[in-house]
Amino acid sequence: MELNGFKKNNNPFIMRILDIKVMRGPNYWSVRRHKLIQMRLDLEDLEQKPTNLIDGFSERLEAKFPSMYSHRCSESTAGGFFKRVKEGTWMGHVIEHIALELQTLAGMDCGFGRTRSASKEGVYNVVFNYMEEKAGIYAARAAVKVAEYLISGEEFSLDEDIQTLREIREDERLGPSTGCIVDEAVARGIPYIRLNKRSLVQLGYGINQKRIRATIASTTGSIAVDIACDKEETKNLLEAAEIPVPKGRIVYTEEGLQAAIESVKYPIVTKPVDGNHGKGATTNIRNWEDAVKGLEAAKKYSRGVIVERFITGQDHRVLVINYKFVAAAIRKPAAVTGDGKHSIQELIDITNLDPRRGYGHEKTLTSIKVDEFTMDILNKKGLTLDSVLPKDEELWLKPTANLSTGGTATDVTDMVHPDNIFMCERIARIIGLDICGIDIMAENLSEPVSQNGGAILEVNAAPGFRMHIDPAIGLPRNVAEPVIDMLYPPGSSARIPIIAVTGTNGKTTTTRLMAHMVKTMGHKVGYTTTDGIYIQNQLMMRGDCTGPMSAEFVLKDPTVDFAILECARGGILRSGLGFHNCDIAIVTNVAEDHLGLSDIDTIEQLTRVKSVVPESVLPGGYAILNADNTWTASMAKDLKCKVAYFSMDESNPLLKKHIEAGGLAAIYENGYVTISKGTWKIRVEKAVNIPLTYGGKALYNVQNILPTLLAGFVRNFKIEDMRIALQTFIPGPAQTPGRMNIFRFKNFEVMVDYAHNAAGFTAIADMLSKIESHHVGIIAGVGDRRDEDTIALGKMAASMFNEVIIRQDKNLRGRTEQEIIDLMMKGISEIDPNKKVTVIKKETEAIDYAIKNASKNSFITICSDVVPDALDQIMKLKEMDDAGEMEFGKFERSEVAE
Repeated sequence: MELNGFKKNNNPFIMRILDIKVMRGPNYWSVRRHKLIQMRLDLEDLEQKPTNLIDGFSERLEAKFPSMYSHRCSESTAGGFFKRVKEGTWMGHVIEHIALELQTLAGMDCGFGRTRSASKEGVYNVVFNYMEEKAGIYAARAAVKVAEYLISGEEFSLDEDIQTLREIREDERLGPSTGCIVDEAVARGIPYIRLNKRSLVQLGYGINQKRIRATIASTTGSIAVDIACDKEETKNLLEAAEIPVPKGRIVYTEEGLQAAIESVKYPIVTKPVDGNHGKGATTNIRNWEDAVKGLEAAKKYSRGVIVERFITGQDHRVLVINYKFVAAAIRKPAAVTGDGKHSIQELIDITNLDPRRGYGHEKTLTSIKVDEFTMDILNKKGLTLDSVLPKDEELWLKPTANLSTGGTATDVTDMVHPDNIFMCERIARIIGLDICGIDIMAENLSEPVSQNGGAILEVNAAPGFRMHIDPAIGLPRNVAEPVIDMLYPPGSSARIPIIAVTGTNGKTTTTRLMAHMVKTMGHKVGYTTTDGIYIQNQLMMRGDCTGPMSAEFVLKDPTVDFAILECARGGILRSGLGFHNCDIAIVTNVAEDHLGLSDIDTIEQLTRVKSVVPESVLPGGYAILNADNTWTASMAKDLKCKVAYFSMDESNPLLKKHIEAGGLAAIYENGYVTISKGTWKIRVEKAVNIPLTYGGKALYNVQNILPTLLAGFVRNFKIEDMRIALQTFIPGPAQTPGRMNIFRFKNFEVMVDYAHNAAGFTAIADMLSKIESHHVGIIAGVGDRRDEDTIALGKMAASMFNEVIIRQDKNLRGRTEQEIIDLMMKGISEIDPNKKVTVIKKETEAIDYAIKNASKNSFITICSDVVPDALDQIMKLKEMDDAGEMEFGKFERSEVAE
């Protein structure tokens, strides 16, 4: 993105932006503040130059940003940040504050930020909040350039960049009407998703969603909108219902215009049949030349043009929502009043100095701009911008009273006569609009329009709310409130139940089991996993779908009434969670995995990443934590929701204390999976009778079953129904692809699993210890793991398998094939230097080799990188084996080393 206002400087201290991430939901930096920019910044040589060692830096910063005096920083007092700069702070911290202030100066009040050092010296994560995403990214880059100029002491201007930020804000933000509806929804705890870059917004989730586009709602009838957009049709319906409307007709040519004028008489108004928001309308036409111009202006928007008698009086807008009167305002076009001294241009400039006026919709009033409409008005009156108006003479500068062109609004809600309220509510019913803006020209609304000569000019779909929520004069009205009341009446819900699942291992199996259980209860389930996105068991998208975009995919689906969302560390670190809150969070465990990536170097930091999920649980919801895992259990202390624990050990001290205090838990005891409600036990089923445990061989899967039972229990699922769900969840390629999928060939067995870390290998080792066989393992290291992690996997493989085949992942993630192989071999040789090891780099060839060279009664474990491809290959080989077509011992070796 190009930065304005900067020329190349001679500063020897140049910083490097390594990465910019945009947080959109609960995240590692803040669970409450969702909209954050995270900029990874390398200070280079400035790491050795805090601000107090840069001559004149503090003075230049204060001179350029005097408004930063309000930044308190850690000093908790005004001027605190400036004090820190004088004493000495690092440039990343300064850039954080500059990025915040640039946005604030552009009309986006931002005040949250933090800067933390990364694992590499001189690299910092600069984090700050934003209102509009593109503006936040621009502010990040601009802040670095500003800091570099302040260091160099060269002159530069902020004006262009602040204006650019304003323009980005106006392009990206929701309009004031849509924005106030969204704000009201958020205030009520109703989540929202912006569906496009304009004004289409989803309120609520899944089957309970409603949509708004500007101020048209999903409840608004299309016929009603169609009628409102056809001004002639609207006028005919109102006239037939004895509603006062101006006399007029529709024309298409100058001949028709002449006939209409002869019938209606001057002064007239011309406007397009299909127009809205004053587009193409010309008012108070008093001669033929202006009438022709008005006809041409209207025909830019519509073939047909309405010619009406110009009604004098004040321009009123009445707002009716859900067929009830809500608000009324008088609208006035942008105008100036003469003082006998200043020119019209000077009067405009003086008017724009009003602090209530600003760019676009940033303030109550919009600055007045001179445009072609202004010049046309001046020309008709024989004036120029240099003309001086007599004292107290008012000059309208626009033909219509739109606030976006500098007009003003005065609230008159409390002055509307009951007869006019009745009339307006009746008009809304006649047209059929549940959100309806009615334009009335009358001297006032405090007496019936039928008696004071007023008339109904238009009925508008998608009426603007700005004049009501922020009038220049009078009381602001919360007109968004009745919209939300209409969309979500008392007793209705905007949400659907959300269960979020995170952890190092077991996430996908737990998610799939949970989805199966919820489906068994009759719900229409959407869920996300490392395998893909499923809507009612239909695969919608294949691949690793554990990030925020996948979660939104489910929550946007209007058929879903229950969501189960797997949440992996990568998505949380990349952009946060894809939802604001969940009802239940399950944390299976936290173990050393992916350390050294994205500045997450310790298990304590990894725990913090995973804890984002339980911290997003609603206050009345549950966090279900593994009491056997120290890191998972430690999350409970910071939670505001209820907590339930699960454990494989009934004597676990934490579990016992929790149960004795009346807490809820799930335990594995005496061979049963059991729910403990306080000290009362509810035995659900024997573990050996649950297919997922493979007859008791895979007892570690009990750790996936226990939290699932707890989640079902707190959702008030019946015990007998949960028992049926456990009994009917059959592990295999269909239900649990890549999770201990066992294939029985004639003389040996093959198991496919996604295990890729120490915890996953431990679970497999536990199961293999119960199977007497010649064990062959196909394994791979992962390129972005630490050396010690890859060596540890090699050690474990040497202990688990009689024979090891090393393959390679498709994505080496920053290492060479040989580097990974050498690390694996180092771990294997440390345990057993004589272990038979074969290196076959392609996974497909490694699988082919292992199966076609399998000895009788052997057990082959394949730790797969691409599970769907591996499953397809094994099933084809099994079909050949079943048909007696397998040629054992024959294998085409492209790259095999022993």
